[in-house]
Amino acid sequence: MSSDLPSSDLPPSDLPRAVRLTPFIVACALFMENLDATVIATALPQIAQSMGEDPLRLSLAMTSYMLALAVFLPVSGWAADRYGARKVFASAIGVFTVGSILCGLSNGLYELVAARVVQGMGGAMMVPVGRLILLRTVPKERLVRAMAQMTTPALVGPALGPLVGGFIVTYASWPWIFYINVPIGLIGIVLVLRLIPNVREEESEPFDTRGFAISAVALAALMFGLENVGRTVMPPAAVVGVLALGVAAAWLYLRHAHGIARPVLDPTLLKLPTYFASVFGGTLFRIGIGAVPFLMPLLLQVGFGRTAFESGALTFAGAVGALTMKQLAGPILRRLGFRRVLIANALLSGAILMGYAAFRPETAHWVILGALLAGGFFRSLQFTGLNSLAYAEVPKPRLSRANTLANVMQQVSLSLGVAVGALVLHLTQAYSGSGALAPADFVPAFLTVGGMACLSALFYVPLSPDAGAEISGHRARARAKEAPRAMEAAD
Repeated sequence: MSSDLPSSDLPPSDLPRAVRLTPFIVACALFMENLDATVIATALPQIAQSMGEDPLRLSLAMTSYMLALAVFLPVSGWAADRYGARKVFASAIGVFTVGSILCGLSNGLYELVAARVVQGMGGAMMVPVGRLILLRTVPKERLVRAMAQMTTPALVGPALGPLVGGFIVTYASWPWIFYINVPIGLIGIVLVLRLIPNVREEESEPFDTRGFAISAVALAALMFGLENVGRTVMPPAAVVGVLALGVAAAWLYLRHAHGIARPVLDPTLLKLPTYFASVFGGTLFRIGIGAVPFLMPLLLQVGFGRTAFESGALTFAGAVGALTMKQLAGPILRRLGFRRVLIANALLSGAILMGYAAFRPETAHWVILGALLAGGFFRSLQFTGLNSLAYAEVPKPRLSRANTLANVMQQVSLSLGVAVGALVLHLTQAYSGSGALAPADFVPAFLTVGGMACLSALFYVPLSPDAGAEISGHRARARAKEAPRAMEAAD
């Protein structure tokens, strides 16, 4: 691999400026994508009204983006190895920005859907390649800090999304929810081209075209099916058929992947204990957490009768908690180690999530704010730990494939979280026989997804107490304490 990696013994102030700024540059892309994802959800009713469409049909604008993201994610690692991470990253930001402009210029549903596909193509290459740049330029022992620095600005996007979207559609017009991406994208492109090293593999692997085609069918079918579970947009039989196609294609892909040396999604990476625990434990945890952005606004607005602005102001507390934790994640993981933190924090985060089931219309705002603040705080610690631990044992030549598979699993798990929350909510409403959603209908949904987050702790139990120590510094801390004792014993 060709790159100018810094020496791991250098203090932060002596690291090259590009290395110190890389997390923040990558964060520009994350901020833009996360802001876009939350802003459009708030604006869908206004977009539907201006286009003369049924708001339910406008869900295609969100589904099309998710489909493009899932289909093109597997290409990101190979493209970065083949053409250089800087070129691909800058190009991806450019494609996403162009897609944003096309979204704002759309006059009908199908134009908007096509523009969202362009955005999805850019997003699929943008975030994974940005994280890959971080993995290849930052020394392992500084990875936790770098991950926290990268995601801190990005967390502001989901927090501001509902507020920004509501403000724009109320006081301006909906195309501006897409046009705000343009200056962010342009700034990101300039910073990437000026400061990011063009890390790449000296010998590019041949692209697994057949594997990509099979995985595209599998991911598209699974994502589309999961997005429609528990909804009324498609007949249940059609949803089952799409999901069955996705499962069959996934099975065919696994057979294909075991027969070639370098598959586009490499399942042999799961033989690494830390990667296996991070991917599968993280998938189960993200299913639980991924339901919250769907369930909580519905509970506050439909169940409690709060306005969209009031709902956004309350859910903002979760982002504040996440931002607070980012400064503490490194010291906590260094002191306690990945295994202990991930087990305890999965149980605690799941318990907080189940506690949301106790919210009632008369619940004081400060109680809701405190619970959401705590949930965001511990959720952020878990994500930082999972995102860092995944790469502890991955050799540098396999980083791009490890990053690609991890990103695909994250995307699927977050979508599955929405699907699980929607399905449980739909079944509860059907069982109760009520015509409209009531606060009590949300209780089983929060208990279910919170329980799934708790169960993710089982994947971390088999890990060694020193798992990922070269990243967290936990082992180094233990040895530093033992050294004086050993010297005393020798004397």
